[in-house]
Amino acid sequence: MANSNNLSTNPLILALDAGTSSVRALLFDSTGRTLEGMVTRRDYEIITRTDGSAETDIDILVGRLWECVDELLSKAGSLASQIVGVAECTIVSNMVGVDENNRAITPLMTYADTRSAPDAAWLRANYDEAYFHQRVGTLFHPSYWASRFLWMKREQPEMLRQVKRWITLGEYQFLQLFDQPGVSNSVASWTGLLNRYNLSWDEEILSLLPIGVENLSPITDVSEPLRGLRKPFATRWSSLRDVPWFPAVGDGVGANLGSGCATPNQIAVTMGTTSAVRVVLNETIPVIPPGLWCYRVDRRRGLLGGAMTEGGNIYAWLNDTLKVDRDRVDQEVASILPDSHGLTFLPLLAGERAPGWMGNARGAIAGLSLATTPYELIRAGLEGVGYRVALIYRLLRPALTGQVGVIASGGALQHSPVLMQILADAMEIPVSVSNAPEASARGAALLALESLGLIPDVSQAPLFLGDVYQPDPQRSMIYARAIERQQKLYRQVVLGKD
Repeated sequence: MANSNNLSTNPLILALDAGTSSVRALLFDSTGRTLEGMVTRRDYEIITRTDGSAETDIDILVGRLWECVDELLSKAGSLASQIVGVAECTIVSNMVGVDENNRAITPLMTYADTRSAPDAAWLRANYDEAYFHQRVGTLFHPSYWASRFLWMKREQPEMLRQVKRWITLGEYQFLQLFDQPGVSNSVASWTGLLNRYNLSWDEEILSLLPIGVENLSPITDVSEPLRGLRKPFATRWSSLRDVPWFPAVGDGVGANLGSGCATPNQIAVTMGTTSAVRVVLNETIPVIPPGLWCYRVDRRRGLLGGAMTEGGNIYAWLNDTLKVDRDRVDQEVASILPDSHGLTFLPLLAGERAPGWMGNARGAIAGLSLATTPYELIRAGLEGVGYRVALIYRLLRPALTGQVGVIASGGALQHSPVLMQILADAMEIPVSVSNAPEASARGAALLALESLGLIPDVSQAPLFLGDVYQPDPQRSMIYARAIERQQKLYRQVVLGKD
């Protein structure tokens, strides 16, 4: 079923999506369908360096997002008068420091920044990680804020003293638009500093850090929008001047909801550059399984799962490095029987997040011979990524009750039937393809529609599903043995154990 149309169904939601390499603005109707042609995009660059930094200029990024809004409103014409809300999802675990005038005085540090890996290791060695895991829903890792503040205390103490407030990308936009701070429960949970029981900044973990609650924004919820744009935006976008703007949510939340996984029995697997396996929970889970995190959708719903550094980036790296024939690669890889190449591929080329959270981990390939072909390497790489997704699913499944389904989204999956089949076989469960374009932005738009009372619940939005990949028991047995082999290689290479 198509998810795009030429005719609008009043009213409309303008959704903003700040991703890893681009920003977009889109229009959705009241059923969560995109309006054909109503999307604008600008690229930006995250600068990564050998020291582990992964940063960008937040003013350039936000400026390009505003350009997307300009262009979309111009395209929309008279449709702009039907916009009743603005929603947003962003990359999360990002942070920027602002001064007393709310001007950015640091670059925007992204989730991929690993400079605080030694500080995460120090926290793990000196404090009870399992205890804090249950309090704040995350582990000690350089993608979260606790280790970053300790790194700044060591490496940038003067900057730490100069910053008045540490905020995220969505908050920075709201300061420009409304001159009001505020961070949603969703985005706050991705910092690793939010108490998951009372949804306040966790004073116990803050007591270990060189910052306090006064250096963080007040916590709000995605259902609590702001209205009344300040100048010059009120003039620049007159049609949006008094429209409610909803606080940003994490892109993982958007991807789940937008692909149709809004209930505890629908597991979302998303894979673009990286991968994630997540499920929405309606109640606070008593104990978070080791290796997983628990973030927030909003005040009443949680998000349990794990995100991995490996995904489409492995396929892209293999293609670029091996310089294979792009016109033949899919056919050649599909012709190779499961795990018939004799290779064990550990795809941790960018370090590890879930389930082991070893930020300094590196990849490995075992079993190479003079007979190994480039296409076998690519097949092994795709299987290696699939095994890692299956490991997260194995951790997640016992926390759920009843029959569950899996819906897959993201460009790396939607364009790779081979990888979809690998997932179904490795996870031993049918996997449906989501045909919802721009799933992350759609999820944010659906939350806005729910908050405005235009749909009763996000879970009742239409589903847009494509092919279903069924697992084959024989291939599943082959992959189960291969997963054990990969885990053995992980213990040897990453943990230094036999």
